[in-house]
Amino acid sequence: MNNKVLLDLYENILKIRLTEEEISKRYSENQMRCPTHLSIGQEAVAAAYASVVNKKDYAVSTHRGHAHYIAKGGNLNALIAEIYGKKTGCSKGKGGSMHLIDLDVNFMGTSAIVGNSIPIGVGLGLSEKLLNKKNLSTIFIGEGATEEGVFFESINFAIVKELPVLFICENNLYSVYSSLKDRQPKNRKIYQMVNSFGVNSSACNGNNALECYDSISKAFKYVKSKSKPFFLECKTYRHLEHCGPNNDDNLNYRPTSQIKYWRKNDPILNISNVVHKKFSKTKLINIENKLKKEIEAAFNFAKKSKFPSEIEAFKGNYA
Repeated sequence: MNNKVLLDLYENILKIRLTEEEISKRYSENQMRCPTHLSIGQEAVAAAYASVVNKKDYAVSTHRGHAHYIAKGGNLNALIAEIYGKKTGCSKGKGGSMHLIDLDVNFMGTSAIVGNSIPIGVGLGLSEKLLNKKNLSTIFIGEGATEEGVFFESINFAIVKELPVLFICENNLYSVYSSLKDRQPKNRKIYQMVNSFGVNSSACNGNNALECYDSISKAFKYVKSKSKPFFLECKTYRHLEHCGPNNDDNLNYRPTSQIKYWRKNDPILNISNVVHKKFSKTKLINIENKLKKEIEAAFNFAKKSKFPSEIEAFKGNYA
C-alpha cells in the first residue's frame, strides 16, 4: 500500500473517531435533542470506503450512519448542525442523527428503521443500470438487517436484475442487547449464506483498515466491471451502548473477555501501529490538530446556527 492511501486511511479513521467522541462528550449538555447511535470502534470500514468511493457513486446507510456520511464526503458542519436540530443541518434540522442526507455527494439517506434503506439502495442501482451509467450503489447495513424480509427480497432482486450494488454488512455481533448467537443459527456465516443465493461474497476483519481497504477495493472493481452485486461482511465491534453516548458494559450483556479482545483490536490502535513506523510523530500530530480544529469549528457553526421556523415542519414531507 502506498503512503498516500495509508495516510488517508489514518486520517479518515481519526476524523470519524474524534467527531463521535466529541458528540459523546457534549451530549450531556442536552442541546442535541435526538437519539444518537455512535460508531466508535467501527471506523475502519467507513475509512476504507472513503478511500475508494467517488462522488458520483450512491450510498445509503442506517441509524448508525455518521461514519458513512463523513466517509462519503458529507459536510461536517451540516452533520453537526443536523444533530443540533438547526436549519443549516443536512436535513434542515428535521432529521436528526438518524436521518442524514447530502445530495451534493450522492449520500441518499440514513434511516431509523432497520433494513428500510436496503430497497432504496437497490433502486438506486437499478436507476444506474437503466440510465446506462457506470456508478454503483453502496448499501451499509448491520447484521441485524440480514434478519429482515426485505433483505432477502432485495438480494434476490439485485442478483436477478444484475445490478451494480455493493452490500457492506458491519457485523458488530449485537442487535441492541441481543447477541448474534441468540438470533441466528449456530455456525452461520452471513456472507456464505448470501453467496448461496448467487451473489459473490466475502468477509474481512472490519477492525483492520488495510484489510478493509483491500476487500472494499476488490468489491468495487467487481461491481463496476461486472455490473453485478457483491456482498462484504466486515466483523467489528461497537465500544459504547447501542443508542447513546455512554458505556453500558455494566449491564453485563457482553462478556468481559469479549470486550477486552475487541478493545485490543481497536481500529485506531491497529492503524497507529503501522503509521507510526512510516511517518514522523510531528506529521501525525499535525493531522490530529488539523482535525480537532475542523471538528471544533463544526460545533461552533452548529451552536451559532438558528433553529428552523415552525412552518418548516410542513415542508419537504410526503405520505
